[in-house]
Amino acid sequence: MITPLWNARILMTLSLQPLRYARIKPHLSWLIDGTLHSKLRRLAEAGLVERSEVTRGHVTYGLTARGTDLLPVLTVIAAWGEKHLERPLVKNQDTGQMERVATVAPARNVEDTLALIGPRHATPILWTLKARGASSARALSAAAMPGYRPSNIYPQVDRLVADGLAHKDGRLYDLSDSGHALAPVYRSLSAWARGRPLADTHGLWGQAPVATRVKSGPWATTQPGMTVPASPAPAAVSPALAPQSTATPVASWKPGDLFSHQTPVRHALSQAGGPHR
Repeated sequence: MITPLWNARILMTLSLQPLRYARIKPHLSWLIDGTLHSKLRRLAEAGLVERSEVTRGHVTYGLTARGTDLLPVLTVIAAWGEKHLERPLVKNQDTGQMERVATVAPARNVEDTLALIGPRHATPILWTLKARGASSARALSAAAMPGYRPSNIYPQVDRLVADGLAHKDGRLYDLSDSGHALAPVYRSLSAWARGRPLADTHGLWGQAPVATRVKSGPWATTQPGMTVPASPAPAAVSPALAPQSTATPVASWKPGDLFSHQTPVRHALSQAGGPHR
């Protein structure tokens, strides 16, 4: 629902209030009308965006309650990207040298993070490594990719190693520090998918911090591949309620753990290209 390119930016653009198409377009000016219209329609079909006809010829697009509940999840994803992804290089106009930008827009962090965990088998493999610890390729294949030939696991898990989410020690694969740090991302995604508070405890990915919670929006929606302007300061944190439920530990990843419905067809994503953006 959120991994197709530009979907997160559209949701962020609508985070403050419903907008007419003419006011959405400037935020995503690099998208042609046919593409933007199509994405708005698909987000509406997914139940994240609501199309409202105020009067004849006056149509607005706004977030549904489900879409609004997703905004704090995007904040968690952006925070992981800010900490664990390398910053893109830009040319210093004074020195002519390539330097890393000081800050990255939250939308860029969200999309680059989703590009790492969004490929079809990435999340099942990471989920299995979290549940089982260091595992052989054959064990990973049986748990995360049942029905596939065992050799099919190698391109998938090797990509995760190249992306810095896993590491290989001899014949065993395990989560890297960055992979373990995905806990709040998967915990919040799973809670959102189940319609539960983000502070809920997850049987596999642990417990959300009791003392703080993230606050979402407003968002910066800058185009990737361009010089990124300075972003607003990170969203303030406010006191959170204690977790309201506990979850039974799970032995391995199952589709129902992350999605409350059949997984939608995934659209093509830009290649992450390792831990670099």
